[in-house]
Amino acid sequence: MKKLKKIIYGLHRLLGTIFSILFVMWFISGLVLIYHYFPRVTKSDRMARMDSLCASDSLPPIDEYRFAGVRNTKIELNSNIGEPHFFVTNSDTITRVAVADQLTKKELMNHEQWCQYAKRWSDTQIARIDTLYDLEQWIPFSRLRAEFPIYKFYFSDKARHQLYVSSRTGEVLQFTDKDSRFWSWVGAIPHWVYFTRIRQDADLWKAIVIPLAGLGSLMCLFGIVLGIRSFCIYYKSKKKYGTPYRKFKYKWHHILGSVFGLFVFTYIFSGMMSLQKVPQWLVKTHNKDIATAVSDDSMPVEASKYKLDYRRIIETYSGRIKSLEWAGFGNMPVYKTFIDGQVMLFDASADTVGRLLLDKNRVEARMKEIHAEPFTIELMTEYDNYYVNQRRQLPLPVYKVKVNDADGNIHYVNPETGEITNYNTNTRLRKWLYQGIHCFNIKFLVERPRLWNIIVWTTMLGGLLVSLTGVMLGIRYLKRKFKRLKK
Repeated sequence: MKKLKKIIYGLHRLLGTIFSILFVMWFISGLVLIYHYFPRVTKSDRMARMDSLCASDSLPPIDEYRFAGVRNTKIELNSNIGEPHFFVTNSDTITRVAVADQLTKKELMNHEQWCQYAKRWSDTQIARIDTLYDLEQWIPFSRLRAEFPIYKFYFSDKARHQLYVSSRTGEVLQFTDKDSRFWSWVGAIPHWVYFTRIRQDADLWKAIVIPLAGLGSLMCLFGIVLGIRSFCIYYKSKKKYGTPYRKFKYKWHHILGSVFGLFVFTYIFSGMMSLQKVPQWLVKTHNKDIATAVSDDSMPVEASKYKLDYRRIIETYSGRIKSLEWAGFGNMPVYKTFIDGQVMLFDASADTVGRLLLDKNRVEARMKEIHAEPFTIELMTEYDNYYVNQRRQLPLPVYKVKVNDADGNIHYVNPETGEITNYNTNTRLRKWLYQGIHCFNIKFLVERPRLWNIIVWTTMLGGLLVSLTGVMLGIRYLKRKFKRLKK
């Protein structure tokens, strides 16, 4: 028993010396992340700066479109600098087809048009343009290599805006200013280990972050065990509760660790679970195809099967519509559009222009395409513990579908967009192990933002203080080691 105690104590001290500084960084950057995320460009941001589609664009009928009759992953129509283009995606290949030039493939835009489009993101002069063939700090994701070359625009405004645009699709990949870059350096980048050399290789990134968080969690568990043991020893000898330590650093590390140690463990462990799936041996997923099936809104039928001419929607919403996509809700062909700043669906199976709002019958029909098992459907007007986030940005109402199958599938169907969010027993557990205990993304707390802030700040500051006392003890430990080496 004494030997085991010595091993645990030695490992806690060694790992604590290494990880306490890392924990300090994670807690400080975690507080910053509450208010400042890594910069990203949303679809709404992009659409706000796109040209509107108009009835005067001389758009061709879809049956003249050279890709008609082919089942595509995605077909979308939008307009950049007054030039409508079809974008046809097959697997990882995107084909650009210009409407204005008899549906021929062409370069998306020339240099002058690229500059015109970039100026829509900042009303100041373009100071410089770089052509990138390597990933950078603000575009560190390996999937973006498919967008090379990427054009980087530097603007001469006080905010020092920088814009990254894909040469393949013309899509804006990133837009930053000096403030968002500063807060990322003290928030998202150290917290998520978003350093370019590491993050651009997803496997390497996970191979670093997961073991770090795993060892950190183990160190916390050792500390909790030692802390409880110290209290027990003190109680046996003094017949009262207290800490046996008298020196300031040891005393407060023990006290703070006893109060906040469990939270420090759950915070580090849940951070690891953001990248780690719940293993199948723990909670098995019997049908892994369900999640793919419910999220598949690709073109469900041949283009010729769309009875509603897409040009009638553009005529009806001329000057207000930014994009139109051939999509589907199960076997039902639909047009997914972006009009007046929001996503709207239109039933393409009938030759009548009318906005599609999915009712219970349509949702039921879609679920029967996916599940043979019985299910129940209810219209949910309030968040629950799975369909919720602390920013309260998820749309309501949604249809909640509970399936009586081996995986306990639950689907949340947005009646306006047709988007489906899916959870099964495995992913629900992962949500608790990550968002539940890491972000306190729980319905009860989300509905009480003041309480949420109090709990988050208290626990984060408590964890920070535990880590800081750990750093002090680590420095003391290293000093002793160096003295011994000198002798």
